[in-house]
Amino acid sequence: TDYGSSLTVSLPAALQPHQPFQIIVRYTTADGPAIWWLDPELTYGNAKPFVFTQGHSVCNRSFFPCFDTPAVKCTYSATVKAPAGIQVLMSATQSTYLEEEGVYQFYMEYPVPAYLVALVAGDLIHADIGPRSRVWAEPCLLPTAISKLSGMVERWLTAAESLYGPYIWGRYDIVFLPPSFPIVAMENPCLTFIISSILESDEFLIIDVIHEVAHSWFGNAVTNATWEEMWLSEGLATYAQRRITTETYGAAFTCLETAFRLDALHRQMKLLGEDNPVSKLQVKLEPGVNPSNLMNLFTYEKGYCFVYYLSQLCGDPRHFDSFLRAYIEKYKFTSVVAQDLLDSFLNFFPELKEQCVESKAGLEFERWLNATGPPLAEPDLSQGSSLTRPVETLFKLWTTEPLDSLAAASSVDLTKWRTFQTVLFLDRLLDGSPLPHEVIKKLSECYSSQLDSMNAEIRIRWLQIVVRNDYYPDLYKVRRFLENQMSRMYTIPLYEDLCTGTLKSFALEIFYQTQNQLHPNLRKTIQQILSQGLNPLPAIDTTAVTTETPAMVLEDKVSEATNGAISLRDVNVSA
Repeated sequence: TDYGSSLTVSLPAALQPHQPFQIIVRYTTADGPAIWWLDPELTYGNAKPFVFTQGHSVCNRSFFPCFDTPAVKCTYSATVKAPAGIQVLMSATQSTYLEEEGVYQFYMEYPVPAYLVALVAGDLIHADIGPRSRVWAEPCLLPTAISKLSGMVERWLTAAESLYGPYIWGRYDIVFLPPSFPIVAMENPCLTFIISSILESDEFLIIDVIHEVAHSWFGNAVTNATWEEMWLSEGLATYAQRRITTETYGAAFTCLETAFRLDALHRQMKLLGEDNPVSKLQVKLEPGVNPSNLMNLFTYEKGYCFVYYLSQLCGDPRHFDSFLRAYIEKYKFTSVVAQDLLDSFLNFFPELKEQCVESKAGLEFERWLNATGPPLAEPDLSQGSSLTRPVETLFKLWTTEPLDSLAAASSVDLTKWRTFQTVLFLDRLLDGSPLPHEVIKKLSECYSSQLDSMNAEIRIRWLQIVVRNDYYPDLYKVRRFLENQMSRMYTIPLYEDLCTGTLKSFALEIFYQTQNQLHPNLRKTIQQILSQGLNPLPAIDTTAVTTETPAMVLEDKVSEATNGAISLRDVNVSA
């Protein structure tokens, strides 16, 4: 397969139990799903080639021979030779560079699962942003990265340590990757990988980095032993992330971000159906299925809700923090199953064990783990009402008939809102689309120019509203956006929406004009989206649509192949 073939090693019969032995495997690896090679044109600087690896979930078996399961952890060392001017980094605690030979040597002294071995090489420079943190980026991006993160990472690490005990990995460095990076962020120990595209969205950057910081305890130190229980890493990391944001930014901000994510969870629930088995926390992994296909918002948000429920059983979240510190200390550098967590929880709180909380009707631990559908209980987010109530009020003003556009337009200044307030508002409009023509027209008149100057997380949502409502006057903005985006997170959702509606020919034309700036993997994905329902692909008149004049080449028939598809907007999450 693309992931390689199995290697079986027969051990000599004379080998005694627990007797140390060494196996040497000489191998050459070719292109594989773990290794992403970029030509200079696919980087921000357009100066030097770039390569990075992405091992999660089972890609690293195409990178090097390994026991590619989270149940097995080991230390590792690596020697990497690179041309002059190419900086090489790995997820390791120690590194040296022999300049005269162009050789880097790396060593990870703590046991990690195979998927956390990561490498990146390219035109990267660094700056220290704290006593144990530095940021790496292409030269043209470094000043922005410094301005966004200087002093912040140490603040988050300190908050996390106060909750869950010492940070055990030594350094916490961050490298910003070109927009071809296939996910938002990856918690590689000592060296978090983050897509550079997120730099313009401050609040999303904060949440994504804090989530990866939380993984230093939950996921990296203590890991789910099976891919069928990824919630043990993601649900706990999401809970820890929100405890850290509560400590550093307050409960209202945390509740706002949680409301935004839970909205997305319920959106995914509607798309998948409440009986879908992927909504279980303990998902059955069928043979031949890539575990990454099981990652969804249930892994994160339903897992979070279960962990939050456990914390509420304690009465005080600080008591639960104490339990999690003990849990980390007991299991660090090992892999666990759900029963390990739950047994430890009940043993730490014997009074809860006596009350048989694990069997409480309707909220049984077993039901949390194996029932399909939404979480059995959700957190109280009333502490965020000062931020979420204005969103609800504005949404009602725009969707209540008859429309009073003057009252709606004058009620709120979106430029004063937090990013998560604006995206929550736009997501709800998106869920309600198609909207009456009068509503979308007045929304555009009121907000379109304001949104043009906001970050990409906001702009893409407005443009999806434009597409889902076939609002032609703003379609030139869709073109302009796609002409300047090279990442999955800001292209796939729009192409999905364009191809689900009546604008596939418009999408085809934009793709033909921009495909050379996209990574081959992303190009292939978009081609698959565009090809659904088209046989053969129609010829495109490239003069039909100009940047400023949204004249259209339209199909007569809406493709049925993509109806009901889950937009990346609904499922795109950090690792």
